[in-house]
Parts: sequence; C-alpha cells; structure tokens
Amino acid sequence: MAAGLTLGTRGSALALRQARWVASRIEADGTPCAVRVIRTTGDRLPRARLAALGPSQNLKGVFTKEIEDALLEGTIDVAVHSLKDLPTSLDPRLALACVPERADPRDALLGRALDDLAPGHRVGTGSPRRAAQIAALVPGVDIKEIRGNVDTRIRKLREGRYDAIVLAAAGLQRLGLMAEAEEMLDPDRVVPAVGQGALGVEVRARDGRALRALAPLHDSLAAAEVEAERALLRSLGGGCDVPLGAHCQALRGTLRLRAAAAAADGSIVRAGGSAPVGQATELGARLAGDLRRLGVPAEGPGA
Repeated sequence: MAAGLTLGTRGSALALRQARWVASRIEADGTPCAVRVIRTTGDRLPRARLAALGPSQNLKGVFTKEIEDALLEGTIDVAVHSLKDLPTSLDPRLALACVPERADPRDALLGRALDDLAPGHRVGTGSPRRAAQIAALVPGVDIKEIRGNVDTRIRKLREGRYDAIVLAAAGLQRLGLMAEAEEMLDPDRVVPAVGQGALGVEVRARDGRALRALAPLHDSLAAAEVEAERALLRSLGGGCDVPLGAHCQALRGTLRLRAAAAAADGSIVRAGGSAPVGQATELGARLAGDLRRLGVPAEGPGA
C-alpha cells in the first residue's frame, strides 16, 4: 500500500468538508489520507480583535499561516485552503500543487432578493467588498456586521436580526444548503471575491510524492481563472484596504475577467477585459492598471 498523506485544514464544518473531499479523491487513486485540524490565528481571534491588528494588509494569512507552518515542519503533507484566504505570494519553499474544479464563485443573498431590498433593510455581511457593492446598488441599505460560521449566520437571519445576509454560494453548495438562498447574485452586478469558490491545495515545493498524488485533481481552466484574479490582486499590492471583487470565466479558450473596486472617493468603479487562457497573469495585471487609472488606490484591495 502507498504511504499515506496527512492533510491539514481549519476546523470549521466547511473547511473539514473541503479537506475530506480532497482526501477522498486522493484515496480513490490508492493513497490513504488522514485529516488533521489546525487552529489558525483567524480562528482564535474574533473579528473585533482581528481588526485591532491594523490595516487589512496585516491580515493576509491569518487563516493560513499556522497550516503553512505545519507543512514546513513536516507535520502535515498537504494543506487544503479556501483559495480566497491564501496570500497571492507564497513562501518559495511551498507550492500551490493544484486548483481542483471550481465550485460556484457567486455570492448568494439569503432572506430577500436584491431587487426587494430597500433603504433601511438590515443586510448582514462581514465583507467590505460585499458591503460596498450592495450599498452602491441599494442606497440607504443598513449594512450590519455579522459573525460566525455558515449555520450561525443563517440562524441569526431566521431570528430576525437581519432582513438579508450574504454568503458565498460555494459554501452553501458544499454544505448542502443551497435551498437557503433567495437569489444567486449575478457576478456582473455583485462581483465575487478573488478566488471565491476555488480550493487551493498547497504542498512543500520539493515533495514529489504529494505533487504526484494531487496532479489528477488539477483543473487547468479553473487554475487559469483564479490566476487572472490573483494577478490582479497581486498587481494592486496583494494587501487589503480597498474593497475589490474579481471574477474570471474561461470559455472556448478565452478568459473574461471583470473587476469592481472602491475608488478613492468611495464610488465603485468597474473594469473588464479578455485574453487567451495562457495569458492569465498578463490579463490580471492589465486590469489592475485600468483600475488604478479609474482612481483605485494601489495599496491593495480587500475581499
């Protein structure tokens, strides 16, 4: 029997579901797997204390650093992340081994449809990106902070604390909760987060055994889509102070990338472009330049 691999992940129901899915795919090819839960800084600190760490550039990696440390120490062989949590620049000792087939990248609105929202309605989200775009579409809507895992947020909605909440469709999909969504938000109206819906599976750069085990899971088109999005983020600084959405779709050999971000005056500006699949990095960098010319600060965006 082939030597086993240990997969590391956060301990939420969603993170465990994702890691176990990756493990099942590896095991189907004959390599046994174990899943190990690793508690990250982001898991230990409530959002209020995370905010005390300073500008959002300082928050990159708070949900991944301890898992990457375990990789480097050799206590795990594979790290399974939600790709949107993974910094755009990796430690050179580590490698993004594969991006599996992407789940639905859209945001989902629960409680009410977007066109049913009106001034004064309470919309729960912990994302500056979602808050900025929805507030621009529905002036006067009351954006409220919401915390907790998916089940906790849905419970708070049912208790009447919010008129609507926004969650990632992929999380609902993976947890079997898609029926909770009132509307799947058109990515041309509310542009998703960089990498949303995708998994990033990370290994030690020289670990040939893990790289070989993960190769069958890699989806080259999904990888091209998220590379264009991450290149855009990287070109804007890779940090996080400006709400940014980016969504790329591969179709018939062409990448179509759209982005929305807050300009210095607080308005939402949008840019879009296309390129061949093999030019994902160049496409992302080009749109970053377009956003800067439209007034988006270069310090770096946040999801």
